[in-house]
Amino acid sequence: MTIRGPFEPEFKDLPDQIPIFPLTGALLLPGGTLPLNIFESRYLAMMRDAIASPLRLIGMTQPNKDRSSNPYYSVGCAGRISSFSEQDDGRILITLTGCIRFSATSFSERESGYLIADIDWNNFKEDLSIDEAPIDRATLSAILKQYFDAKGFRVDWSQLEACSDEKLVSTLSMICPFDVAEKQALLEVQNLSSRAELLTTILQMSCHDDYADNAKH
Repeated sequence: MTIRGPFEPEFKDLPDQIPIFPLTGALLLPGGTLPLNIFESRYLAMMRDAIASPLRLIGMTQPNKDRSSNPYYSVGCAGRISSFSEQDDGRILITLTGCIRFSATSFSERESGYLIADIDWNNFKEDLSIDEAPIDRATLSAILKQYFDAKGFRVDWSQLEACSDEKLVSTLSMICPFDVAEKQALLEVQNLSSRAELLTTILQMSCHDDYADNAKH
């Protein structure tokens, strides 16, 4: 398997704790990029601390409203702050590049108000390399066209066709307006082939629901 890039962390260097940014509906996957607009004081403190740390890692996870005992999903994805820009109004614009998924074993709160978590990386070591397993791209592309037509989305197909399999699946999983449970399922699935299959199924179900709704009107 191919290593993602020269700035990616090595597995042996990953810390036992990382700051956590919980955000509903936000999905980060290894190799993907996620822009964030930071303006709350606790998250500004988080960004300053993360930028000053050796690996500049932040963990993205979703709040879990269905489990009162654990308000956050335990599986998330660590992203490296690959760029940031300080704004005149006090905001920080950052870009996270997805590195590796994690299992959070416990959450706690810093004095500055943001979350940190104890992290277990062991189940996701392969995330640090590019997943080059084959996918059924033809089927995915066909249902994707139906999905975009049903939603009325305009798409630059030449850009999508130029993407690698992993980039295509990760980007679609991150940007399509799926619900929280669907996003979490796409995150937790084991590998690229399984994620592509699940993505195709979710797209098919969404198209079916849209057609059924249109038939009622």
